[in-house]
Amino acid sequence: MDSAFIIEKSVLIVVVFAITMIMAMYSTWAERKVAAFLQDRVGPNRAGWGGLLQPLADGMKLFAKEEFEPDTKNRFLFFVGPAIAMSTALMTSAVIPWGDKLHIFGRDVVLQATDIDGSLLYIFAIVSIGVYGIMIGGWASNNKFSLMGAVRAASQMVSYEVAMGLSVIALIMMTGTLSLKEISVQQAGMNWNVFYQPVGFLIFLICAFAETNRTPFDLAECESELIGGYHTEYSSMKMGFYLFAEYANMFISSTILAVLYFGGYNYPGMQWMVDNVGVNTANILGIGVLFIKICFFIFFYMWVRWTIPRFRYDQLMNLGWKILIPLSIINIVITGICILAFN
Repeated sequence: MDSAFIIEKSVLIVVVFAITMIMAMYSTWAERKVAAFLQDRVGPNRAGWGGLLQPLADGMKLFAKEEFEPDTKNRFLFFVGPAIAMSTALMTSAVIPWGDKLHIFGRDVVLQATDIDGSLLYIFAIVSIGVYGIMIGGWASNNKFSLMGAVRAASQMVSYEVAMGLSVIALIMMTGTLSLKEISVQQAGMNWNVFYQPVGFLIFLICAFAETNRTPFDLAECESELIGGYHTEYSSMKMGFYLFAEYANMFISSTILAVLYFGGYNYPGMQWMVDNVGVNTANILGIGVLFIKICFFIFFYMWVRWTIPRFRYDQLMNLGWKILIPLSIINIVITGICILAFN
């Protein structure tokens, strides 16, 4: 392994980390702007042009706020909870293909921090660890409302991970690979998986809402019942880590949706651009196309939040166990029959 390769990957990791943090930060601004638009009001407009510096002001406020901690907390786990939530939200970006490759200084730079054969397994493994951040934070607070919110979040995330995993199985049967890079390559042009797996995409999308604790599945934080849920006792940047983790998860889940079902960085005429304009221009445009898809899904998350009321908890669990899991199993069976019939 040469030093140039190590430098290349190190720079890429730093860039991906920075982009994830910036997207999470400005998603808070976009959330308030989208809510204001849908509710016919202005939204943040004081800090910077159009309120663009509002996320920086919010970050400075969180850093400067005094920390309040319950006397009865488990001190070690109280710190570990938000750290796990934030770390798992950032680690999933390591295997995402942000583009094909760029030719720089005589080298082909692959726009993916690491390409492992089991990229999808890695993502599901990291996502499943994320539930510990919420559960530990709620339990360590020694507050019954926090604990109830943590239990709700944990049971919700575990339940919907089952349906999400089953929906991806049908996609794996069709693509024959667990590598996100290979899945992206197979969707060249407009050969997007959403046209072949519309039911799987719908199931995955619904489960993504539940996994990120977004409305209408934000039962873990509903103020009318649980004050603030699992992070009720948190303040300052520990609270900020939980909030950042939610928006980072929303960014990553939007990216995975775009990569799995909407072609990732592929766009119509990409091969023509590579042949006639150049590989760098074509792939930079591909990165832009991927981020357009990501921003659409982030907007969709926000649109749904400010449009649909939250479910009751029994409705949430019934949807996961009685509708989505059977539907995803039926989708697997139909996918298998179609593969046998058409191959």
